[in-house]
Amino acid sequence: MDMNRIFYLKKEDHKPKWRVVDANGQVLGRLATQLADMIRGKDKACFAPHVDTGDYVVVINAEKIKLTGNKWEDKEYARYTGYIGGYKTRTAKEMHKICPEDIVRLAVKRMLPKNRISREIFKKLKVYAGESHPHKAQLS
Repeated sequence: MDMNRIFYLKKEDHKPKWRVVDANGQVLGRLATQLADMIRGKDKACFAPHVDTGDYVVVINAEKIKLTGNKWEDKEYARYTGYIGGYKTRTAKEMHKICPEDIVRLAVKRMLPKNRISREIFKKLKVYAGESHPHKAQLS
């Protein structure tokens, strides 16, 4: 092997796997960094920032996630509707009641780089509130 050449993983050589992660009792931030590394491929030896080398990740039990400190009341998720006065905020507790999957999704999405490849990478994250998910066929 020539040591003066750089290794580039070709798209056709990449064989992504399917991983299942149980979020039961996990702290949100620590779990989100691990998930971001998995879907990006940073936990593999063949990682390159310009190539999608990550795996598909299925997160189950997102409703049993933990937040430390007073984050259930203090952490706010903001959005803008597009209308005048349309700036809306929700606390983490309200988001958890409405859609607990979005808390995990937003935490991981905001940890990815802001570029075109991250939009494709983010599609590999599948989050479910309970234990059942429709991806059992891919896992075996």
